[in-house]
Amino acid sequence: MDAITLQPAAGAQGELTGLLMVRAYHQSHGNARKKILIPDSAHGTNPATAATVGYAIENLKSNDRGMIDVSALAAQMNEDVAALMVTNPNTLGVFEQEIHKIADLLHEKGGLLYMDGANMNALVAKARPGDFGVDVMHLNLHKTFSTPHGGGGPGSGPVAVKKHLAPFLPTPVVITKPDGTLGFEYNRPQSVGRVRAFYGNFGMFIRALAYIFANGPDGLRQTTEDAVLNANYIRKGLEGVYDLPYSTPSMHEVVFSDKLQSKKGVKTMDLAKRLIDYGFHPYTTAFPLIVPGALMIEPTESEPLEELDLFIEAMKSIAEEVEEDPQYVLDAPHNTRISRLDETAAARKPVLRWKPENEPA
Repeated sequence: MDAITLQPAAGAQGELTGLLMVRAYHQSHGNARKKILIPDSAHGTNPATAATVGYAIENLKSNDRGMIDVSALAAQMNEDVAALMVTNPNTLGVFEQEIHKIADLLHEKGGLLYMDGANMNALVAKARPGDFGVDVMHLNLHKTFSTPHGGGGPGSGPVAVKKHLAPFLPTPVVITKPDGTLGFEYNRPQSVGRVRAFYGNFGMFIRALAYIFANGPDGLRQTTEDAVLNANYIRKGLEGVYDLPYSTPSMHEVVFSDKLQSKKGVKTMDLAKRLIDYGFHPYTTAFPLIVPGALMIEPTESEPLEELDLFIEAMKSIAEEVEEDPQYVLDAPHNTRISRLDETAAARKPVLRWKPENEPA
């Protein structure tokens, strides 16, 4: 990629910033265009972001290998399409092997290719999205470069672009002055404007940079290879125990389904609740939506072999419990201070602060 902004405070804000630049780019050519194509394997923030920017969303079906159907894309692609938002590897943990064809189809009709960088943990030091034909992408520093995730952050979602989108970057832009020193440039008439106070969450850049320097090129390549190896080790360990909806090679995450266990009335959320009793933070439940009853398992590079083996044995044990006593799994967790909560009520009627019992509501 040719240029970058560090301003966005999260991956979702990075998406927003990227699509604002996509819109500004098309407007500069006299037509903002009408819609964004989004695969059915996309992250949930993708359609929300496109709608926020003012685009209509058109779904793009995957093929039987869990990849974008290039023929379907060709049929849907026209001059109304501003961009395609693709995650690569996608949320199934599958690498889009025809990404070059996808980019070419978009560019032939004047569209742009947006890449959601949420799964860069599978690509760092191995492949460069700019070489795929990607025009703009965001990076989740928390998912790839060790910065905090959740609990309020602080987050960071830098956005990298090709040179034809550089004029639209948020201001200010860091430039090199004639004397060789660095400075800020504010006079950018085509900029989408500032998207974050100050210059972004600066501490996150320092932490990510320290992580990159500490690993070096060989270390970063090793983290990528370890993340992919760990996911495939789990896949091999649980094949046949849990349904694997796509046989396509997995990258840094593997997605199973609850198809086998649901025959006993046990769903992915029940399996996740039981996993808590084994001392593990549950996998991602019911996502991606393209897989009914999904179990998304993403061990990353940080889990040692011993931990992976313990996790596999726990998941095997839970599968056996489902066969022998499904009600025991349905009643899980058993070892926590509080068992199952009314999650619908918690979402719709949240208790946001503690009150003494005698204080009126």
